[in-house]
Parts: sequence; C-alpha cells; structure tokens
Amino acid sequence: MSDILKAVNLTKRFPGVIANENVNFDLRAGEVHCLFGENGAGKSTLSSCLFGFYQPEGGHIEIGGEIANFKSPRDAIHMGVGMVHQHFVLVAEFSVLENIVVGTHESGWQLKLTDARKRVEGLCAEYSIDLDLDARVGDLAVGQQQWVEILKALFLDAKVLILDEPSAVLTPEESLRLFRIIDHMKELGLSILLISHKMVEVMQADRVTVLRKGKVVDTVCPANVTPNELTRMMVGRDVELRMVRDRTEDAERKFETVLNVEKVSYRDGRGKLALDNVSLHIGKGEILGLAGVSGNGQKELFEILSGVLVPENGCLSLDGERIEGLPSRQYMDRGVGLVPDDRFREGLIPEFNIRENMILGWQRHDDYTNGMFLDHKQIGSIADGLIDEFQIATPSGATPVNHLSGGNAQKVILAREFVHSSKLLLANQPTRGLDLGVIEYVYKQIIAKREEGYAILLASEELEDLLNLSDRIAVMSGGKITGIVDPLTTTVEEIGLLMAGGKEEQAA
Repeated sequence: MSDILKAVNLTKRFPGVIANENVNFDLRAGEVHCLFGENGAGKSTLSSCLFGFYQPEGGHIEIGGEIANFKSPRDAIHMGVGMVHQHFVLVAEFSVLENIVVGTHESGWQLKLTDARKRVEGLCAEYSIDLDLDARVGDLAVGQQQWVEILKALFLDAKVLILDEPSAVLTPEESLRLFRIIDHMKELGLSILLISHKMVEVMQADRVTVLRKGKVVDTVCPANVTPNELTRMMVGRDVELRMVRDRTEDAERKFETVLNVEKVSYRDGRGKLALDNVSLHIGKGEILGLAGVSGNGQKELFEILSGVLVPENGCLSLDGERIEGLPSRQYMDRGVGLVPDDRFREGLIPEFNIRENMILGWQRHDDYTNGMFLDHKQIGSIADGLIDEFQIATPSGATPVNHLSGGNAQKVILAREFVHSSKLLLANQPTRGLDLGVIEYVYKQIIAKREEGYAILLASEELEDLLNLSDRIAVMSGGKITGIVDPLTTTVEEIGLLMAGGKEEQAA
C-alpha cells in the first residue's frame, strides 16, 4: 500500500518540554494505524500537527508524496484530513445538523440546511448511525456526541480520519459498532489514524507505532507481538493489564453506612424521568461499583449525590444527617469529593494553571488565604507537593491545565478531590481515556482511599475493573437500579443483562 500521509523528522516543542522529537510516521491508504503510548507521550501533539492545529518547529508533513505546510486545520481539511478530538469541539446550544454544517463550505452568512440534511441523512444510512439531526447537542449523551463529531468529519469528505480516543466515551456495544464502521471506512478507501489506550482496539489495527516521551520506539504489526510486549514498549516496564484487589480480608469487613439513598427520583430539563425511585447505600471502607450504559441516569445520580442537582423525590443521608436540598458547598464541607466524567468541561478550568485548579472550589478556605487575599506562596507550596505526590508530568505548577495530557489533567482532579474530601468519594469514569500505566495508578489510589475508610461510588465502563475492585456492584438501566450484585459470584454476562434492563433483583 502507498503512503497517503507522512511525518518526516517532525519536532514540536512547548515551553519547557519537547512533545515530539524527530518523529517519523506514515499512514498507508486503506489502513488503520494506531498510535500507542502513555499520556504525555506525544500522541495528541503529533495528531494535532498532522491536522494543522499545531505547526512543528522541525521536519515536515507529506500528503500523497507532496510536502504540506498546514497553517491551520482549514488547510488540513482542504487536503482531505479530518479529526475527531478526544475532547469534543461542539456547540451545546446548536442542533446536531447545525454542528455538522457550521464552519464548512456549506455555511456562510446563513446555514444552508436543506441540502446538507440530505447529505447527512445519507451518511447516517451508509454507516448505520442513528441520530436525531434536530436534537440539541447539549441534550445528548456523550456517546451520541461522539457520533456527531464523526459525522462532521465524514461530511467534510475526509480521506484521512484521525480518531483521538474515539471509544473513550462509548459503551462496549457502541465501541463494537464503531469498529464495524471503521472496517466499512477501510472498504471505502479511507485511512484511519487511531489513538487508543484500549488493548483490544490496539490489537485490531493493521500497524501500531509506539511513542514514549515524544520519540518513536518502534512500528510493529499486532500479529507479531503480544499485548504484554506492546505494553512493555509503551512504558518501559511490565504493567498489570487488569487491576486485581487483594481480597484476603474482605470476609471479615463490616461496613458502617456512610451514605444512604432512599427512593430518589429526578426529571431532566426535558421532563424525562432520569432517575426513577433509586435506592442504595455505601459503607465506610466500601467500594460500590456502578455499571450501566451511558445516559441511563448515572450522571444525574452523581450530580445529586454531590449537591449539583436537587432530587424531585426521595432523601439522602450522610452519616445519618439529611442533606438533600443543601447547596453543593455544604456537601463539600461535609467531606464529599466528586471526580466528574468530563474532566475538562466539569472538573477543571482549562485556562487556569495547575495550582489554581488544585484549589478550585476551596479558594476561600483558610489554608489558601491571607486575610482577604489568596496566599499564593502557600498555594504554590501545597500544589507543588501534590504534583510530586501524584506524579503529574509538567514543567511547573504555573502550567495551564489545557497544556497537559488527558492523564495528567485527570491527576490534577484526583489530587484536589482526594485531598479535600474526607468521607465520600464519587468517582465517575475516573480512568476514561487514560493509558494503562495511569489506570493502574488511579485504581491504586482509589483502593488506598478505601483502606483509609472512605465510602466510594465508582462508575466505570470497564466491567472487569468493577468486578475486580468493587465490594458490591449496582447496575443502572432506564434510570433505575436493576440489580445490586456480589462481584465474586457474578459474571460480565449477568451484569450485561441487567444493564439491558433485565429483571430487577436488588440484594444487600
């Protein structure tokens, strides 16, 4: 197969760090080529250079054998390169169709939606994507928003499609459908540059290029290596591909109830019953796993438990004290920490630096103030200590968070919430989009908090992780708890049935 896209000795620097150093990479026509590496290895930077978002300081890019000097993404799009970003570039108030068309050659002073609608409907039919084109994007689940991004790239007639962690916000079933669509794209002659941390996806690629600390380690065919060998190439050491908790003392544990949720219901802005009579409890030193397909009420449950939303019915008790209806500030003061599922939209202010994000929500606390003003020296000292403790790769605490990799940005949230919470930790998809090394680190931190006596609600789309880490697993479907099961006696298939709305069978 001929090369359709190449990076030749590409180098990209940021203040204090070389993100890509003399990277050589080629993408062949009609193949899936995976970029594999730790968070901060330079994958997203390389793909952003190939899409014209960044301009390299050294080397060059070739499209179809000709040197391409991309000054902006518009130049890349004109040359047939499309990109679906890990963190979506969508306008929440616009409809699906408007988001697809805006900024393209179909738009001008006034969007021309009639012809565009026919084209988008054709693409939906071609790739079996089911979306309401008139739905407001802000009302869609994150998995549905991913399809909007993919449709927009296809609408722009991309011949090269860069997918940055495309399945990070998709359920297992949606991920399978995505890869069926990717196979169909290959049949139609598209070339796919895939960035993924999920080994099952990496092993489906035609070739894999491994990056470590901004440099290419090697390019291999998955058929010729094992997952363990690829992981060793990525991090330079052996990594446990699955986190397994030591359960030797589990049989003797007695959980004193910290959080009690009784018959909680909530309707969203469209009047839909997002939570329907939900009841559960979490004990001190217990991890309650939460399984479910995205959009089945998990997000609303987390926001109610952190005081962001107020339930329509039901009650919440923390250490026996009723807390529903209190402002979220009161939840924080009572020891509740929240790791949201969308780190950049809900957990961080991207333009703020690491130190500022470390105290976000706690900026008025006595530890961080000197009279009426922030004590920047004290903030810097505390934040820099957390940077070391949580192994955040950054030139300094003054670095804006939007300059960090996804894994390091997630560590900023974890550091803040782990330090400031003292009783209840709500972790919604804490490892979404993270590499295996960081996932291993995050789960070890969560287990350590369990050992300290925290009550933990852990939602994850990785069912095997929930089975390995949780003391019990609650399964959600259609805004209801369809089962609370013992992970030692329950299979992935049985959880999958409950996720699909199987018979409600709550257990202690």
